[in-house]
Amino acid sequence: MNTETKKIVFLIAIILVSGLLFARQAAAQNFQGGLNLMLGVPQGEFSDNVDNPGFGIGGMFGVSIPHSPLMVGGDLGFLIYGSETRKEPFSTTIPDVTVNVETSNNIAMGHLLLRLQAPVGAIRPYMDGLIGFNYLFTETKIKDEDYNDDEIASSTNFDDAAFSYGAGGGLQIRVYNGRYKKPKEGEKNLTGVFIDFRVRYLVGGKAEYLKEGSIARENGRVTHDVTQSKTDLLTYQLGVVFTF
Repeated sequence: MNTETKKIVFLIAIILVSGLLFARQAAAQNFQGGLNLMLGVPQGEFSDNVDNPGFGIGGMFGVSIPHSPLMVGGDLGFLIYGSETRKEPFSTTIPDVTVNVETSNNIAMGHLLLRLQAPVGAIRPYMDGLIGFNYLFTETKIKDEDYNDDEIASSTNFDDAAFSYGAGGGLQIRVYNGRYKKPKEGEKNLTGVFIDFRVRYLVGGKAEYLKEGSIARENGRVTHDVTQSKTDLLTYQLGVVFTF
């Protein structure tokens, strides 16, 4: 990861954390947060190199601007777009003990979020604008064959980051309405629970990364076949949102 990219990632991370701290201080009825399952489909140059979709999880938080249909917040996501598992001897001197070696190709995403959404109603469509970064990294872990696959050691094989921005839309459907319930003293009132579905197109800048099969091992030496391209993604997300 070059110095300029590190600066961008660091700056956006600070803004995201600041947004979270602000959200915690906001009025309870103005806050919403959620978790979701995510499917990420590579687009453009990225799809030429990575031909399988990524699966993962995501989360968001936001604070409504008073007397406005706008909400500001942050959006985080994590996708695995490739993986492989193999068995290896624990060491050259103990070949009769084997361990599981797992290598995964991952994308961590962090974005500032601006949302236009109807603040009331059982069905709430919305539109999103996002700006942030993609962090691509390949990690190898050694796990015990027994004892619930306990991790023994891990290492990041390769990583890079790229600027990212995009837009999308979604729909929230209310399944619980607690707006008229009086909260207990000292507790925040859960005003609603929504099923949330959204689709986004994220334009990702150029990054270097590894994919399935990019790591070669021969005679105790490791080589990386590094790929470089833009990192555009089309994401589909399904989850649940809580409003306070």
